[in-house]
Amino acid sequence: MFNHVMVGADDLQVAKQFYDAMLGELGIKPSTMDTPERCTFRGQSGTFMIKKPINGEPATHGNGSTVGFVADSPEQAKAAHDAGVTNGGVSCEDPPGVRERGGARVYLAYLRDPTGNKICLAHRLD
Repeated sequence: MFNHVMVGADDLQVAKQFYDAMLGELGIKPSTMDTPERCTFRGQSGTFMIKKPINGEPATHGNGSTVGFVADSPEQAKAAHDAGVTNGGVSCEDPPGVRERGGARVYLAYLRDPTGNKICLAHRLD
């Protein structure tokens, strides 16, 4: 459905370190700085980018927005979460763990990147 997802960041080097570590735990190769203002990750199912806002204003997180990444296992989701926290992220919502909603069981781990963008690492158990 999606071609790409992009989030803003003021300090691309800090954001790159965070996402390289976190997404590396999901098996995604380190990003490339394809322009001085944009950092790109390429996966089998799409592209994720971090960019300084084009209008020159400070980057902000979207209130109610979440970017979700698929993990192959609960252990991989937890490792990615922990790598993100170690590299400038902040855990948010409930601690990583299994959530049951509407009969579905999903392992979820939420955190915010150094800019405040909300990230979810998810593995469906059913």
